[in-house]
Amino acid sequence: FCRVDPYGFERPEDFDYASYEAFFSRYLVVLTRRAIKWSKLLKGNNSIQKSLKVKRYIRKGIPNEHRALIWMIVSGAQTNMEQNPGYYHRLLEGEKNDKLLEAIKTDMNRTFPDNVKFRKTADPCLQHALYNVLVAYGHHNKAVGYCQGMNFIAGYLILITKNEEESFWLLDALIGRILPDYYSPAMLGLKTDQEVLGELVKMKVPAVAELMERHGVMWTLVVSRWFICLFIDILPVETVLRIWDCLFYEGSKIIFRVALTLIKQHQAFILEATNFPDICEKFKQITKGTLVTECHSFMQKIFTDPGSLSMATINKLRETCREKLLSQG
Repeated sequence: FCRVDPYGFERPEDFDYASYEAFFSRYLVVLTRRAIKWSKLLKGNNSIQKSLKVKRYIRKGIPNEHRALIWMIVSGAQTNMEQNPGYYHRLLEGEKNDKLLEAIKTDMNRTFPDNVKFRKTADPCLQHALYNVLVAYGHHNKAVGYCQGMNFIAGYLILITKNEEESFWLLDALIGRILPDYYSPAMLGLKTDQEVLGELVKMKVPAVAELMERHGVMWTLVVSRWFICLFIDILPVETVLRIWDCLFYEGSKIIFRVALTLIKQHQAFILEATNFPDICEKFKQITKGTLVTECHSFMQKIFTDPGSLSMATINKLRETCREKLLSQG
């Protein structure tokens, strides 16, 4: 058995190889079929137009060999990169903010200690690329600078694109457009979206919302890492990448679909909790196991389980939750 997965992550001691092999042999069939369909769709072109067909294809998963390209196109990162030639390199060559560099350096060794490609001994060591992307981004978006959590996201982008400049523009698409205000110093967008999830759970899984309220558990305690790290280190790599496929195309509502599916699928299990620490533990447990390993069936569930979830509903909830947070100061 291979101790290291295809992305360079070391598998934990208690990794269940048998059930993973069983899942992967089935998933391989799906991947092969999808790869053929994607090759036909792209027909050697490096472009696609947004359409219902493309949306359907993306929900069924982008083959790894096309992933970087499709993310770049559908997120708008490709257009931005083409309209700003040389911009990324100019950021790296320009004046630097020492405080920003220090903050980024501090996090380098903390980023994926379980990934062999980010070790100092690796050749090439992806820490260099990660450092460059974060430094460039911090100088590009001074309002955000650098904030913990961004290192993991940039690291994943580098693993998939194998390209610093593309990773930079994808990071810009996520932080600048797709995730509203998650990483600004006040993290208002992040706090707002955690409250929005709470409201959605009230609507869709009321028993769980009632349990949380009864024990005074704030949503931020159990889901903040889901939002900050976009499920990195929470769910298996393949599953995270499938979620990101949809996130780049459909936007931030995908995060709510994933969160609601995890909660809904494990409702009975969560409701067994009888106290505060118990609830927190249950939320850790629901991100493990076959439900999330079987990424293909999990992705089908996120589009059926939570029921309808329009951007209009989310935006309305965002408005009320943001106002509430601002009034609380």
